[in-house]
Amino acid sequence: MAEDNFQSQSKKPLIISGLVITALFGSYFFIPQVQSFINEAYEVLTSENNQKISAWVDELGVMGPVFIVLAMVAQMFLIVVPSPLLMIVAILAYGPIYGTLLSIGAIFVASTVGYFIGRWLGEVAVIKLVGEKQQKKLEYYVERYGFWAVIITRLAPALSNDAISFVAGMLRLSYRKFIGATLLGITPLAILLAWFGENNDRLKTGLIWTSVVSLLILVAYIYFDRKNNPYSSHNKKKPDNT
Repeated sequence: MAEDNFQSQSKKPLIISGLVITALFGSYFFIPQVQSFINEAYEVLTSENNQKISAWVDELGVMGPVFIVLAMVAQMFLIVVPSPLLMIVAILAYGPIYGTLLSIGAIFVASTVGYFIGRWLGEVAVIKLVGEKQQKKLEYYVERYGFWAVIITRLAPALSNDAISFVAGMLRLSYRKFIGATLLGITPLAILLAWFGENNDRLKTGLIWTSVVSLLILVAYIYFDRKNNPYSSHNKKKPDNT
């Protein structure tokens, strides 16, 4: 009886998540107003017209920040609008200070959702969400570098911000450690986006350089870690006993 109750409890997050996702997709296909709004949002957000984007979000009024947060959560599953673009949208619509705070808050909410989805649903669900190859790669780095792997992934726009949330939850990395690393990594990126965001060319250059520098830091960290720990459990090389 206790085992049956445990299995029932363990399936509840899966059932709830499935119902929510089904409701979201169903509302798109069966509610014309929802479909029209989402199509318009996608068209505007991918237009690369900063004034158009800012004006459209501004028209949402008090629902604008709510839209940014919900869009940040939704893009983890749909991946039609990358999270750095939504951060830029927030900054364009609400200015460098409030927009930066809003983008950080939206990442906080989305990361928390992704973390607990990975924690509740486990490896099979995470593989379906991010792909087995990506899951295995991130699993290695999170197990090996934990806190620092999350920071670098958040800081580099070219890396998968969303997949790291699912994998960290799946591996049951401490939530406090995970969310702390997320905020430490995403805050400098948000500030850089606020600084570069007024000019598209400067923004693209800034994103490229941010990604390159972040990746170089990660490579250097991995190099020195393996150099200082050549016989760790993650390194294939073993000491010679002869």
